[in-house]
Amino acid sequence: MDFSNRLHNLPDQFFATLVAKASKAIEEGRDVINLGQGNPDQPTPPHIVKAMQEAVADPKTHRYSPFRGLGTLRQAAADFYKREYDVDIDPDLEVAILSGTKIGFVELPIALLNPGDSLLLPDPGYPDYLSGAPLADITLDLMKLEQANGYLPNYNDVSESVRQRAKLLYLNYPNNPTGATADQAFFDETIEFAKQNDIAVVHDFAYGAIGFEGQKPVSFLQSEGAKDVGIEVYTLSKTYNMAGWRIGFAVGNSKMIEALNLIQDHLFAGIFPAVQLAAAEALSASQACVDDLVALYEKRRHVLVGECRRIGWNVEAPKGSFFAWLPVPEGFTSVEFSDYLLDQADIAVAAGSGFGSAGEGFVRVGLLVDEQRIKEAIQRIEKLGIFTK
Repeated sequence: MDFSNRLHNLPDQFFATLVAKASKAIEEGRDVINLGQGNPDQPTPPHIVKAMQEAVADPKTHRYSPFRGLGTLRQAAADFYKREYDVDIDPDLEVAILSGTKIGFVELPIALLNPGDSLLLPDPGYPDYLSGAPLADITLDLMKLEQANGYLPNYNDVSESVRQRAKLLYLNYPNNPTGATADQAFFDETIEFAKQNDIAVVHDFAYGAIGFEGQKPVSFLQSEGAKDVGIEVYTLSKTYNMAGWRIGFAVGNSKMIEALNLIQDHLFAGIFPAVQLAAAEALSASQACVDDLVALYEKRRHVLVGECRRIGWNVEAPKGSFFAWLPVPEGFTSVEFSDYLLDQADIAVAAGSGFGSAGEGFVRVGLLVDEQRIKEAIQRIEKLGIFTK
């Protein structure tokens, strides 16, 4: 028996390839500094772990969860948005609980689009956005993100034909992979574009807690009319170092939320209640741990940018997220440079072209090792002699 056409049409899993290359080098006994990963290196804060431990010990959590999540977590998500962004969310109609937000990005095209419709994606962008298209039997259109425009899409460049077939638009700020941020004026413009062209908006707010130089990232839902056209998707993976816990949520437009909830009614039978209760604790308790985490990433950012510039690597400091988007030196493609660094310096980075054709010429580096390892990585690159001060 062969795979279905939908499986044959799935894109290659970029991150699996990235991990395989680094893992092979490590298995050979090499001291690899892995700057290519997007996996937080800090532990989940103790009060969240404690909440999980207590919930696991309660036999009530050993039964099935409600299909659409615990009311406790839906309310915590609504309260979180009111406290952090002054956005009112109805916990019953405007929240969908997700077992990791990646699931939502794959489900939404299946839930909202029909064959022949188009999903409008940023280029470069998170590679797993692509997976929903073949599963939903839809097409893709790309919006180029350019450094000259702050890595924001220019809606004036979207052709009339694309506007007519596009029914869903994904955005992501703070941005993976570029580290760019968006302001409220951009989201206001996005809402106007969406209304004019009857396009639903999904804002991936995965790095919503991580902004630098005192600038808190803006929520899409803070703009007037946002809930008329779209939703925002929030993961606990980055804010609370809960990547392995697989928990997040979507909030916003009630019809889009209902579409998510309905498809999940058929695909899943709820999420382990103890995980949901721990997530509610994360959202509701003191956010001092988040402040400490952002300060840690900002220190690492300072070291990375300073060291790169010291050796003559002219890099732009990221404004948010825990990634930096670094230009490739002349004479290399993105893949060639990432392979060169792994082969010659035992440093793993993510080739920019893996995030889309517009990512060619860059590599993505994560702020997910300590400051000394960041310094060591740049010192190893300095010894290669490819940059001049």
